[in-house]
Amino acid sequence: MLNSNHNYETNESVFTPQQVLENRGRVAIFIDGSNLFYAALQLGIEIDYTKLLCRLTAGSRLLRSFFYTGVDRTNEKQQGFLLWMRHNGYRVISKDLVQLPDGSKKANLDVEIAVDMMSLVGSYDTAVLVSGDGDLAYAVNAVSYRGVRVEVVSLRSMTSDSLINVADRYIDLDSIKEDIQKISRSYTYRPLSSIGLIDDTQED
Repeated sequence: MLNSNHNYETNESVFTPQQVLENRGRVAIFIDGSNLFYAALQLGIEIDYTKLLCRLTAGSRLLRSFFYTGVDRTNEKQQGFLLWMRHNGYRVISKDLVQLPDGSKKANLDVEIAVDMMSLVGSYDTAVLVSGDGDLAYAVNAVSYRGVRVEVVSLRSMTSDSLINVADRYIDLDSIKEDIQKISRSYTYRPLSSIGLIDDTQED
């Protein structure tokens, strides 16, 4: 069993950044949209999804970038955002939100992420998983045994130790937030949606 107090930074020094990039081969990106949205709230930033795709690909050959999210079919702004994503390098995998007894809405896409990671094994060399959900640790371990290198990208405070322990490389979103955040052009107020990952300016 790995020590939860393990210093993850020591793993980063085994290879130089250049060696890491050279060894990535073809990359497939799997983004848990809800997890990323709440991580961005914690960081106090808006994600620039064009910058994010460039940062995660990092010059490697991209097989495909998947974006998994729950959707509210009546939310036109969210539909516009997802259309923008589809036209700008992302394959959007969506599921209708389900209302829970407490009134909140949720859509769990762990199974979809795990199935896609497994079904594409052989087509990619490195998986970049943007999620801190420990439920995905089993899938990460499974693709690792099939020869895939796995990088996990998430906010440390929202990331399960079990997921980090089975990954080949871990990147804290806080360490790359300057590279992926949207630079505000004004200080206009934009209310945040609890379900939408909505961005009024993303389509500019």
